[in-house]
Amino acid sequence: MFHPLSVYIGLRYTRAKRRNHFISFISLVSMLGVALGITVLITVLSVMNGFQQEVRARILGMVAHVTVSDFGGRLNDWRALRKRIEPLPEVVGAAPFVEGQAMVVRGDGVSGVLVRGIDPAEEPRVSDVGEHMIAGSLEDLTPGGYRIVLGAELARMLGVIPGDRVILVAPEATVTPAGILPKLRRFTVSGIFEVGMGDYDRGVALMHLDDARRLFRLGDAVTGLRLKLADLFQAPWVAHELTRALGGRYWVQDWTRQYANYFRAVRMEKTMMFIILALIIGVAAFNIVSTLVMLVTDKQADIAILRTLGLTPARVMGIFVVQGSTIGLLGTALGIVGGVVLALNVERIVPFIERMMGRKLLPPDVYYISELPSQLQWSDVWQVAGLAFALAVGATLYPAWRAARVQPAEALRYE
Repeated sequence: MFHPLSVYIGLRYTRAKRRNHFISFISLVSMLGVALGITVLITVLSVMNGFQQEVRARILGMVAHVTVSDFGGRLNDWRALRKRIEPLPEVVGAAPFVEGQAMVVRGDGVSGVLVRGIDPAEEPRVSDVGEHMIAGSLEDLTPGGYRIVLGAELARMLGVIPGDRVILVAPEATVTPAGILPKLRRFTVSGIFEVGMGDYDRGVALMHLDDARRLFRLGDAVTGLRLKLADLFQAPWVAHELTRALGGRYWVQDWTRQYANYFRAVRMEKTMMFIILALIIGVAAFNIVSTLVMLVTDKQADIAILRTLGLTPARVMGIFVVQGSTIGLLGTALGIVGGVVLALNVERIVPFIERMMGRKLLPPDVYYISELPSQLQWSDVWQVAGLAFALAVGATLYPAWRAARVQPAEALRYE
């Protein structure tokens, strides 16, 4: 099919000045349609990758890559366990934590919170919450000081600032002669953090590890160990290996299992967006079909002459496959260049558009992520380019087959 003569004629048809300029216009539209579809698809996938990376980074700012805890909720031998885990090459940090549910009260404001007891000296080894402090610091949490760090939304809801006092109500009850009373403790707000995720800014409070132990009556025990890994994507494998190495005596959980539904939904959304936007490329491929069908009709006399000179039907078919593939290849190349350039410069282009419009596209008071992030992945680029070129080549088959069926005598009857 792809004889040098077929390739030469196909390329010549592509660049030659045709008598029918409408066919040339449709060819240009088809090429630009493929390019536009690829550009849009690469840009959208890059933006979705950027959002996914940003949200994942904010989640992992509060959640450990792997947690190791006891099935009963009390990890008594955590020091010995940490000595066994820390030497592992995949683990770059391990820190104890205490976790429990409580209510925080300030005047008429009441809210349920997840209380997390941390060691301020060791917390930076497993999370970056210290980098998101907007008031105070984690170092202000001292043992016995009964100080607490609240999320920004929780602090706004309660109307507190550093230095104010709040009451924490733990679920453990105290039996007294007057009856069963809830366990209350007054804490001083020493800091406020904001990671940009409502679940944490609204529902998490941090305190010193020793204060959390007293509040939940754990003695010297902790809830578990939080681990940070050199490669967060190895968390499922590391969790599996730890479970096997520890003999199944501990509950080992990684971040992908904790947020499996969320990341599965993001992956499905990305897949559906890919399919929907790929239809733009499909429309451009149909334009290639119409272009070649009109060209075959216009060139029937030329095809008949080539057939009488000995050109086989397969080589005639090759002429139009080459021409349609060339349109698809040029459109794919232009689309890759446009998509890559746009994806790499989204963070510069969006502020320019916002200045032109005079307003923010993602207002920070509405969206947690007020910037439009972009992360270009070359695997997405090659996947989109391959799909576009395959559709372009596939679109040439029917018109090329029609050209190969042209009968010389019938085509030349009225010439």
